[in-house]
Parts: sequence; structure tokens; C-alpha cells
Amino acid sequence: MISGFRPFRTGRSVLAALALMALVCAPLAAQAGEITVSAAASLTNAFTDIKGMFEKANPGSKVQTNFAASGPLLKQMQEGAPVDVFASADQVTMDKAVESKLIDVATRVDFVSNSLVLIVPSDSKLAIASVDDLKKADVHRIAVGNPDSVPVGRYTKAALTAAGSWDAISGKAVLAESVRQALDYVSRGEAEAGFVYMTDAKIAGDKVKVVATVKGHAPITYPIAVLSGSKDKATAAAFIKFVTGPEGMAVLDKYGFGKP
Repeated sequence: MISGFRPFRTGRSVLAALALMALVCAPLAAQAGEITVSAAASLTNAFTDIKGMFEKANPGSKVQTNFAASGPLLKQMQEGAPVDVFASADQVTMDKAVESKLIDVATRVDFVSNSLVLIVPSDSKLAIASVDDLKKADVHRIAVGNPDSVPVGRYTKAALTAAGSWDAISGKAVLAESVRQALDYVSRGEAEAGFVYMTDAKIAGDKVKVVATVKGHAPITYPIAVLSGSKDKATAAAFIKFVTGPEGMAVLDKYGFGKP
């Protein structure tokens, strides 16, 4: 009887061990395909759409999105925030991420471009048609991204410096911590004018009007890359492939982004 009983006990032990292993592995399986994407504020609407499309095309995958100015996003990652994909509104911030060894450099790719525009509230009665008009006495507040941390602010400062206008205008600047904040200042009439990306002006609809396209800065191109510390590089890479593929690019085109 003993010889016939031992296989039964052994079989139950194996089953118990397998059950325990399944319980231990279950949380890991649930997390498979979950990634966090940190992206420039100007990508908010486009990436929100793309997130839903990607999850639908990849059942079981889950994308968490985090939108802010590129500088603060970089700081979060430098301080250990768990991020799998980073999309910046400028090359400078992505270069800093590379210098901090945060990026899997082989995955870095430029995927869209943008343009810098001068906007005013749609109901503005001021005669503002160019950057020079911002020097007028009746213009008191100009929304400008903080050049120290916000890419749109760096582009703005570079353009105005090249035009010899930065010193005259910077004293009127209301510094914004993201391009969307600069847009809000103008759309709510809290600033008489402001500098944003063309895509953000488009998002605002009839709340603002574009009075000039601003030149004199480096090309506005957006890079995207997988983080070297990503816990799921396969899903992160798949997300970038989706963004740069036909479906993702169609969404970005809808929101006004150009090709890099």
C-alpha cells in the first residue's frame, strides 16, 4: 500500500507547486505589455488618440501617458521615474537624456515636425501682426514658455534674439511652464499675445488666431526613444513602431504635425 500511495502524494505535491507558481507569476503576467509614455505637452491630443488605437490593435497591452514640458519630464526620469518611452519636443532635451544614459540610443528616431507661431486672443482689438508689434506700449503681457525648461520657450528666445527683439520683449514675458499653459494664457485673455506651436493654436480653435509664423530658430523636430531602463522594451518598441507607422502618422497629421 505504501508503494501505491507515494505516487499519489508526489502528484499532489507537484500540483500544489504548480498552483503556487501560477499565483506567483500571475501579477507578472498581468503587468506584461504595460508601459508608461512620457511625452511633450504638445503631443497630448495626438498621443491620447494613438494610445487607444495601439491598445485596441494590441489586446492585453496598456499604455499610461504622462504629458508635460520636455524639461520637467527629463527631470522626472533623471530622478528615477519608471518610464518606457520618451517623446521630446526638441533635440536638446533628448540629447540631455542620452548624456544621462537614460535612452536606448539605437531606438531614437525623429518622427514629426512643428512650427512656431505668434497668437493673440480671437477677440483682440490690438494691431498685432508681427513680432515687432509686441514692442508697442499697449502690449503688456506676452505668454512665453520658460526658456530654461520648455522647448517652445527656447525656440522663441532663439528666434527673437536672432531678430534683435528679445531684450525689448522679454520684460513683458509671462513665463509658462508648458506650451499648453502659454496657450491657455492667451485663449483666456490673460496675455495679449503668446508664442506656441502651430498644432496648439489649431487645438484652441476659435479661441485664438495666428497672426504670424516665427522663423529664426532651429528646426522644430520631435525625437522619440525607448528608455534604457524600460521593463518592457518589446512593447515600448512596438508603441514607437505604431506611432511612426501609417496609423500613428495619420493621427499626427490630423493634428497638424508635419514630417521631420
